[in-house]
This record gives sequence, C-alpha cells and structure tokens, in this order.
Amino acid sequence: MIRRILPPLVFGLLALVAWELTVTLGRVAPFILPAPSAIWRELLAQRGNIWDAALASGLNALIGLAAGSVLGVLAAMLTSRSQALSEASVPFAAVLNALPIIALAPILNNMFESTSSLPRRVVAAVIVFFPVFVNTLRGLREVQPVHRELMESYAASGWTFARKVRLPGALPFVFTGLRQASSLAVIAAVVAEYFGGLQDGLGARITSAASFTAYPRAWAFVVGACLLGLVFYLTTLLVERLATPWRSHA
Repeated sequence: MIRRILPPLVFGLLALVAWELTVTLGRVAPFILPAPSAIWRELLAQRGNIWDAALASGLNALIGLAAGSVLGVLAAMLTSRSQALSEASVPFAAVLNALPIIALAPILNNMFESTSSLPRRVVAAVIVFFPVFVNTLRGLREVQPVHRELMESYAASGWTFARKVRLPGALPFVFTGLRQASSLAVIAAVVAEYFGGLQDGLGARITSAASFTAYPRAWAFVVGACLLGLVFYLTTLLVERLATPWRSHA
C-alpha cells in the first residue's frame, strides 16, 4: 500500500516545491500564476465559503449524476434488445456527448428562473449520460452463450433474463462508466455556474474572485472543485467494491 501511495505523493510535493520556487524566484505575477503558499493561505481563510460552495455544486453534480446514470442504464437496457436499435442509438448518444457545456448552459439558464438550480443539474445529467450508456450497452452485449442457452431452457422471460444475467454481468462495465461520469458531473456542474443563475457554487465563486483580480482566492476555489471531484470519484470506487465483492480489485 505504501509503495503505491509514496511515489505520487513524493512527485506531488516536488512539483509544489518547484512551483513555489518558480513563482518566487522568477517573480511571476500573481495574475499569471499565484504561488502555492498564497493559494494555501486563501484556502484556509476561505474554508467556510469553499465548503458552502462545494455543497451547492456537489448537490447539483450528485443529482445530475444520479439522473444521467439512471437514464443511461435504462436506455442501454432498452436499446440492447435490438441490434439495429443499438447501432442507431450510439451516434445519437455521441451527439449529446458532443454538446459543449458553454453552449448548453446559457440556453438552459435562459429557459428557467435565475434562482433555479435545474439548468446545472440538466447539464450534468446530459454529460453523464453518454459514458454510462455506452459502457452499459457494451456490458449488456457481453453475454456468454452458455448463460443464454441456460435461461432459454428455463423459458425465462426477457425481463428475468435481463435482471438475472445481463445486468449483473454488465455491472463492471456500468461502474466503468460511472467512474468516468463521477468526475464529469462535477466539471459540468461547476462550469455551468459560469453562465448565470444562482451564485452559490464553486464556479460562480471562481469567476467572482477572478473578476476582482483575487487570483489566489480563485485558485483556492479551483482546489475546492478538484477535491470535490476526487470525493465523487473515490465514493464511486467504494460503491463499486461494495456492489461487486466477487471481483478482484487491483
């Protein structure tokens, strides 16, 4: 365990030291790149605001992640029943995935009230949908012929076959999509806050601090967003371990 943690930890510390020395000795302007020490001071000073903003952004990301994941799994289960429908649905999902947040967020913000958090959650759900859908669809197709023949010999219905064989077998693929989607949900929720609406999340605080040239403070909120994404990712890993105990995790 220590051998796995120690190398990235040492590399990270060396990178921070090099960053600090570059900014300090090179006299880099704060608006170009603040020093880690300045960011750390703001992180401590703004910890209460960062916590509140992270809760707001995290709630939007969580709801978007849940909605996009459920829709992705249901859509994959529906389309996997037909080869033609599966092949036609993947390009459509790719189109959704190609929608840029900077184009989608302003449109949704204009469609709803300025006090509504729904646009951020919809953006997160749209971004989450693609990786969950594609990976789940791939997993549902990976059915062993012997399992299919066994369920056919029992005259199992399509729903029973999906519930007993296809979906449990696809769980590793589902969680592969969820691992990708967990970080994407946070990114989508934070970036969507750049374009109006409630000013209670990390994205709004980043833009506000930058507009007042408080760049170390802006970077402190960026660190908060990074930590929030890490929490989402690690939580997804934990849920995967609990949901698939039979798998050996490296």
